[in-house]
Amino acid sequence: MKLQLDTLMSPLGTILLVHDDEAHLRALDFADHEERMQRLLRLHYGKVSLRPAPAPSRTSEALARYFDGDHLALANIPVQTGGTAFQRQVWAGLRTIRPGQTLSYGGLAAQIGSAGAMRAVGRANGANPVAIVVPCHRVIGANGTLTGFGGGLPRKQWLLQHEGASFAKGTP
Repeated sequence: MKLQLDTLMSPLGTILLVHDDEAHLRALDFADHEERMQRLLRLHYGKVSLRPAPAPSRTSEALARYFDGDHLALANIPVQTGGTAFQRQVWAGLRTIRPGQTLSYGGLAAQIGSAGAMRAVGRANGANPVAIVVPCHRVIGANGTLTGFGGGLPRKQWLLQHEGASFAKGTP
């Protein structure tokens, strides 16, 4: 699979944007987690080659607006992912969590009609290749504490605070 790669500066550091020829966002990760992004791309698409190319303006402009405080700007970024049918169902469920809201893994499992699949939802959440736009950062522990995030818990905390979400203190 041939995809394009661009970078975007953000308050959280350099972001890597991977898109296809149809302007679909295929991956978004942080530059210091490029190895994770490459692993997820291989997992979801097999052999992938990346060439430098500007991200679609729709994507880069929406991300800039998001970081400037327009939290709804990400909703219209076209995303295309690989993954299993269950993973794609979880990722679609993530996109329904509004900015400023959080949901537990169990809550997300129930929302997608798989109430007993909390751990599977957690694994799918962790395999999300499109951070921020597919907002896996909005999933927190059942007790309100922050749990894993591919970009690191400090970034997760920043994103949630940026969106005005409430979560238990005492986390990074």
